[in-house]
Amino acid sequence: MNRVESSALDPAIAAMLKRNADGLVCAVVQDAETKDVLMVAWMDDEALHRTLTTRKGTYWSRSREDYWVKGETSGHTQYVHDVRLDCDGDTLLVLVDQEGAACHTGDRTCFDADSLF
Repeated sequence: MNRVESSALDPAIAAMLKRNADGLVCAVVQDAETKDVLMVAWMDDEALHRTLTTRKGTYWSRSREDYWVKGETSGHTQYVHDVRLDCDGDTLLVLVDQEGAACHTGDRTCFDADSLF
């Protein structure tokens, strides 16, 4: 596993986070302009630190067990405008400018599938 065990994340921010058993916080990624929900990913303290300092959406891949910067290989980048923490401290809202598709399927959003209703 390539996950960083310690992070330079501001301790005041780290103290507000409620992580799951794997040390991760859910990140809901939303288009800053249209407000479309683009995708859901996971962050640990280091991924959040990297996102806040670079303004590039950086996440923890549970399947690859490694950090990934959105668009690093696809060119479908995310410029991060804001990161907000929900009232429970267990979910982040990441507001971005999305260049290209957000979903790995090539769709603009991971929520383009048919409605369940």
